[in-house]
Amino acid sequence: MTIDMSQFYQVFFDEADELLAEMEKLLLALDVAEPDSEDLNAIFRAAHSIKGGAATFGFNDITSVTHILENLLDRIRKGEMALTAEQVDAFLVSKDVLTMLMEGHHHGSSVDQPSVDSICQRLKSLSQDQVVETSPVVATPAPVLAVAKPVADAEGNFQFRIELPEVPQKDVDALAGELGLLGTITQEVLANKRVVFNLATREGQDDIVAICSFVLDPDDLKITCGSAQSVESADEPAVDPGYEIFDTAPVVAVVEAPTESTETKAAPAAAVKPPAEVKNLGRRAGDKEGSSQESSSIRVGVEKVDQLINLVGELVITQAMIEQRIGALDPIVHERLLNSASQLARNTRDLQEAVMSIRMMPMDYVFSRFPRMVRDLAAKLGKKVEFITRGAATELDKGLIERIVDPLTHLVRNSVDHGVEMPEKRRAAGKNEIGKLTLSAAHQGGNIVIEVSDDGGGLNRERILDKARQQGIQVSDSMTDGEVWLLIFAPGFSTAEVVTDVSGRGVGMDVVKRNIAAMGGSVEIRSVTGSGTTIAISLPLTLAILDGMSVKVGDEVYILPLGYVIESLQPAATDVKEIAGQGKVVKVREEYLPLIPLYQIFAIEPRCANPAQGILVILESEGKKAALLVDSLVGQQQVVVKNLESNFRKVAGISGATILGDGGVSLILDVSALLRSSRQLNADPVFS
Repeated sequence: MTIDMSQFYQVFFDEADELLAEMEKLLLALDVAEPDSEDLNAIFRAAHSIKGGAATFGFNDITSVTHILENLLDRIRKGEMALTAEQVDAFLVSKDVLTMLMEGHHHGSSVDQPSVDSICQRLKSLSQDQVVETSPVVATPAPVLAVAKPVADAEGNFQFRIELPEVPQKDVDALAGELGLLGTITQEVLANKRVVFNLATREGQDDIVAICSFVLDPDDLKITCGSAQSVESADEPAVDPGYEIFDTAPVVAVVEAPTESTETKAAPAAAVKPPAEVKNLGRRAGDKEGSSQESSSIRVGVEKVDQLINLVGELVITQAMIEQRIGALDPIVHERLLNSASQLARNTRDLQEAVMSIRMMPMDYVFSRFPRMVRDLAAKLGKKVEFITRGAATELDKGLIERIVDPLTHLVRNSVDHGVEMPEKRRAAGKNEIGKLTLSAAHQGGNIVIEVSDDGGGLNRERILDKARQQGIQVSDSMTDGEVWLLIFAPGFSTAEVVTDVSGRGVGMDVVKRNIAAMGGSVEIRSVTGSGTTIAISLPLTLAILDGMSVKVGDEVYILPLGYVIESLQPAATDVKEIAGQGKVVKVREEYLPLIPLYQIFAIEPRCANPAQGILVILESEGKKAALLVDSLVGQQQVVVKNLESNFRKVAGISGATILGDGGVSLILDVSALLRSSRQLNADPVFS
């Protein structure tokens, strides 16, 4: 049976991306002075797994780089060399080069070959440095376990015995087909029902493990070889623990000098013959030694998840239609039908929540990108920055996670460049020369709040006001600090005295705010001069489901996102005032708010044009409040958001649409756009 290996390409690239990301995370967390052995082993295993997969698919350039990287890592983890900061830097560059090579094979992007050659030479040079020196004393000799290689038969084949764990028959068949491509394979079943392959091949054990790792955890494999008589030099590292082990002549061990050194005569070592079993090959980076965990996840294409979510959304709409139809039935006559409908509603809600959780991803997916960026940027600027993350397990919709990366990247870079001061300036101010930059995420109600905080110099109120005046922005000294801080989001606004390749051109912060607003989010800034700045981003957990308030104007029903709604009230006639050139305002607890007649916005005929006869819904967005005039409140409900632009066209003031229980379409209002328009209202409709 022949299997097209190209069908596994995506699996390899996905797993390689995960391994490279984990490798970078572990490298950045390494203590160079006292590196954790588990972390070093995990980094080595990541490189080894990538090497095995790349060799399977014939990606020789990736195999070459990881082989050199693996050799250096192996010497370090065995204590033959001391870890240095220069080596960590080289490993990080290696990760970048491997990512570039992956992109080349996966998407056909260009590869900078000089960079590949450069890192290979750099790694080779580092691996030739002096080994760790210790104080040698004569101690009890220990046997050196040499590795026995299987001897090829007359046809040049090696014999391997591969015992599988308990796996489904379809996996056995798949492995038989894949391993059969390496040579001649036979199959037997043991008394414990486990399957054993006998493979005659010219390939090595790494190739066998690499193929099996696509179907099962390599830690669960037991691979032994045929008769072995030629033994490698004891000086070479034991690469494959699965081969037969033979005892060798004793040698004098070199150890750390104890408090009281002693001399002992060398004695022959006892023969050692442990079970021939493969260990630590192909294990995922980050797994602990000896751990053996079954896979608890499957890879599913995003398009399949989106299709499932859309179908559940349609089910929710259908269930709402059923509820509306049976609402007029006699509860006594149709008791059983109504009870069944209630059960259907509960099951539909549970199904909806379960399906929506599939698209939820931990914020660590985003946060893990920044430690490396902060490290490199701080080094470039000559600053010392400690990067801290909190709430990385907090989950957010995958669609929002992908769109929040760029805004957060800009905010983090801005904090390192403008927020955290130079070490000498921090010392002069009585601060620790190492600045702190914190990225955190937490749930608050139906939203997620992401904060970027630094303990730097904070924002300068006077400098911001002066810069705003220079750019023609209308400001006043009576503005609150919160209003002044929001000025930095104005297009082209920057208080940087020097333009660098990092920032200073006033490009980006306005885009950050606009992108966050497009996701239904808001931005808040808190800053204390000399103590630091915090920028908080509030986002809905998902864009597919929305908790909304239904309001009616004329014959139309609109949906207001509940996160923007503060309260609703019916004002007294004396509380509504007309301000020349500003339109109407309403007094709400000693605060005058702009009044937005929704019927005027969309040019429809209202039932209550008089604010004193209608209902005012108080909304808040981006620190601004306004009162929305509607005819009546319909109720609060959870709605499935449909993209209006893809089904019709973009409509100003509208962020989406939904289907009501009666089958009618209701538009979802863009509250941020409504509040921005509140000062521009006049007799003509704004969004007609």
